[in-house]
Amino acid sequence: MLARKANLCVGVNYRLKSEDISYIFQHSEVDLIMADAEFVSLLDGFKKIRPNVPLLVDTDTDATEGELSGPFDEAVLEGLRYDKDTGGKGWTDLETSVADEESVIALAYTSGTTARPKGVEYTHRGVYLAAVANVIESGLNFHVGRCRYLWTLPMFHATGWTFPWAVTAVRGTHYCLRKIDYPLIWRLLREEKVTHFNAAPTVNTLLCNDKNAARLDHPVRVTVAASPPSGHLFEMMSNLNLHPVHVYGLTETYGPITKGYVMPSWDELPANEKYARMARQGHGFVTSAAVRVIKPGQPDGVLIDVKKDGKEIGEIVMSGNICAKGYYKDPEATRKLWLGGVSHSGDLAVWHPDGAVQILDRAKDIIISGEFNSLEYINGLCADTNIKVARIFHRWP
Repeated sequence: MLARKANLCVGVNYRLKSEDISYIFQHSEVDLIMADAEFVSLLDGFKKIRPNVPLLVDTDTDATEGELSGPFDEAVLEGLRYDKDTGGKGWTDLETSVADEESVIALAYTSGTTARPKGVEYTHRGVYLAAVANVIESGLNFHVGRCRYLWTLPMFHATGWTFPWAVTAVRGTHYCLRKIDYPLIWRLLREEKVTHFNAAPTVNTLLCNDKNAARLDHPVRVTVAASPPSGHLFEMMSNLNLHPVHVYGLTETYGPITKGYVMPSWDELPANEKYARMARQGHGFVTSAAVRVIKPGQPDGVLIDVKKDGKEIGEIVMSGNICAKGYYKDPEATRKLWLGGVSHSGDLAVWHPDGAVQILDRAKDIIISGEFNSLEYINGLCADTNIKVARIFHRWP
């Protein structure tokens, strides 16, 4: 589900409750909504409050004209006809370069698990540099021929980590799935010679254990992020010719901002140690400043790095080109996000002697999962260092 506000794109998670979707569209002040026919009912609440906002429905049929098509197809065809009738020269208001690269191009809303969803502001400059980084770091143009990218990652997650722009930038082919279907994914990997896809560790684990799993005759680069993966998962994937590109990031960083860079010397290590190192979150992206791990519990704005000993626990902070501008219409949350001039992740990690960061656990994921619904478990992780998690997460109440 996608909405527009002036020149902004607002992608919305269709798994959210109807009232959360209504809140997002009201908060972002959208003036046009595009939705798949399957999810139109989620807009019932919003339409009662804002009945005059146009809705373009994709009827989800193969028809592009006539009775079986719908408003979305009609709008696309109208644009194509206009372009053809005017000699294929576009239209007078088409912008080929933005006047202000720091202006906002998209709002990516957080999940809203612990509070109202926040609209993370993505700028033209940030999206461009994040997309360029993904072309390089995920190797979208490393092979002979064009990239064939399979959409297993939802586009509503941090605007698909900017991969809609990145794949298009290398003239790649987008293969879209209606839902995660493991037999279908394996068929597409083989028959369509898919070269890349992105997925969380859980999706990759189930894919590797699917009955259709078998080593591919061509390499596929798989960008992996979300919860911390295991070295064992990366070994399973590699054996199937699925080559992990391990990244880490947040909605507030346009998706990935670090990568676990594989060193040639690791080939001489025992397999379990090699894959364990691959599972670390690694170093800053090519278009990012270096990430840091800082001591928690300091006065607001005071930044002190933890020791690079792989033992002292702190919080990952980031800065540079691919950190989001702030939260839309929320100056106080933006101030907290950027305390001390760095973007705070709220994730617990250690810093290794080689400069690689490694998350102990994504504490927000523990809370969200429902497996541990208090801070007691996470504080137990930190007992030896006297860290209290409530003092780490600057964005928590």
